[in-house]
This record gives sequence, structure tokens and C-alpha cells, in this order.
Amino acid sequence: MIRILKLALLLALAALATGCATSPQAYDYTAFRRAQPRSILVLPPVNKSPDIKASNSVMSYVSYPLAESGYYVYPVTVVDETFRQNGLTQPDEIHAVAPAKLHEIFGADTVMYIEITDYGTRYQIFSSDTRVTCSGRLVDLRSGDTLWIGSATASTNEDQGNSGNGVIGMLVKAAVDQIVNTLSDQGHRVAGVTSQRLLAARPNGILYGPRSPRYALDAAPK
Repeated sequence: MIRILKLALLLALAALATGCATSPQAYDYTAFRRAQPRSILVLPPVNKSPDIKASNSVMSYVSYPLAESGYYVYPVTVVDETFRQNGLTQPDEIHAVAPAKLHEIFGADTVMYIEITDYGTRYQIFSSDTRVTCSGRLVDLRSGDTLWIGSATASTNEDQGNSGNGVIGMLVKAAVDQIVNTLSDQGHRVAGVTSQRLLAARPNGILYGPRSPRYALDAAPK
């Protein structure tokens, strides 16, 4: 009996240790709070996916969640034209510009670097999935310090259930979904969800900015 109790205790401790190891760690906002950024310059996202529309699609959404979180976001058209005037049109080239130079040109407090690692629709055996995955990095243009790093994903499979029509029915549905998602550019809609998840103030996301009524009220966004 005692041996059984010891074994149960060991298993419980192992489970507890596993749970602690896999639980998400709170983000360290020390540098973020010290910098107290008020404005954000968002650079055109670097596209690592095969879809050429990805960068423009994601860029069209990025201003809203950041502005809603309390920051002044430099207008996309102004930023784009400024880089064009300086001979820079490709996101990779723009991301290579030194932070000090960006601060000199725009006067922004921070810059947001975004990379798209997944964008588009894939045909699977029993389903069709349109998925967008992005990562973001917020850098202080005055000091060069990284204030925050994060990533987010959204997928059409999140709100799709099993059709319940058997194997043939699921195959047909997957094929139809593939055509519909491609023709209607579902990637653009999903990019909006991903951008919101990535750039809106949330736990382990960016903190609320000075234009938000929640600015400095919480230790971290809830």
C-alpha cells in the first residue's frame, strides 16, 4: 500500500512538473515600459510565402490594431512614398535600413518589423485550409533595443466542422472549398484576423499605448 502511495505521489509530481514546463511564460516588458513609445512606423512585411499578394494584403490591415491599442501609426501611403522617393521598393531592402536612419527620416519612436511565413490555401485530403502566419518585432529607433517579439496564426479551419457526409462528401467539400477560397482570396480575410491577433494589445502582446484609456493602468494587457 505504501509503495502504491509513493508511486502515485511521484506520478503527481511528474505531472505537475510537466504542466509547469509547458505553461507559457509571461513576457518581460522591462525595456518596453522604459522606452514608453508613442508612435510606431510599420515597415512593409517581408514575405517568405509563395503568394506574391501576401505583403500588400497584411500591410493593409496593420494600422488598425496598433491605432486601437493607443499608438500613432505612420500612414501606409506616406511611408510607401517616402521609401520610393529614396529608391527603396522591396521589403527586404527596407528592413535592412538602419534604425538610426529610420528615426532620422520619420522621427518615429519605434519600428515594427513583420515577416510572413505562411499565406495561402492548401488542399488536404478531407479539408481545405487557408492559413496566414506572421511574426512581429518592435524595435526602439532611439536606442536600437528590441521591445517586443511575437507571432500569430489564423486559419479557416478554426470555424469549419466535419460535414458528416462520409468520405466522398468530405472529399467533394474539400475540393469545393479549395476553389472558393482561391477565387475569393480567403487569404486576405484571414490576414486581417492574423494582424489583429499579432498587433492588438493582449497578454504577451504589445502594451497599450498613450492614446488608450488603458495606458499604464495594467501591468500587462488583459
